[in-house]
Amino acid sequence: MRRRSLPITALFIFVFMLLPRPAGGYWVQFKEQWYRLYHLHHIQYPDDTIENIYYLEKALKADFANPLYALALIENKTEWEKYRYLFMMHLHLKLIEQYILLGNKWNKRNAYFYNAPWKEQNLDSLNTAETCYKTALYYWQGAKDWAEKAGDTRFRFMNLQRVQFWEDEVFRIENGSLNYEKTLGRELSLLQKVREQFEAMDESTY
Repeated sequence: MRRRSLPITALFIFVFMLLPRPAGGYWVQFKEQWYRLYHLHHIQYPDDTIENIYYLEKALKADFANPLYALALIENKTEWEKYRYLFMMHLHLKLIEQYILLGNKWNKRNAYFYNAPWKEQNLDSLNTAETCYKTALYYWQGAKDWAEKAGDTRFRFMNLQRVQFWEDEVFRIENGSLNYEKTLGRELSLLQKVREQFEAMDESTY
């Protein structure tokens, strides 16, 4: 009897290994699931930020879960519509935060004269930071578009429980207190000044 059971056991293990593996013990398929994988570390290393960007971008492209499993209490189709707009806006804002955080890792706030021997490396670092900031700007436009949809007059007196802070983000975008275009414009302007200082350096004199 044991000899007969061995091939069956081996076949079961083989088939199991061919099946797609769930991440973290469960299937990651919907926006809400990918978003739950996003997290902030006490010390945010570049790899941590890149990991978060991966999760958030996957969430951006994934389908919404059934309203029953939404991150807010959904009781009708209008609330479901507003929830989707809010969620998309929030994902864009989180991506902006992560790209700014990543850009700050490579940004150089000053061009010290003693950095001249590493002029090219510093310029490469600034180019990486600039790419991160410009990507964040791209997501800012998306955040504004989704905030505009979520702020439609049809939803003015509708408050979705559990995601009140998403509602606050819409309000801050509308009144201008949350303006990443201004923040990123300032960062890119400063970055360009530092780049020009590095480009003007003569690395052979040090």
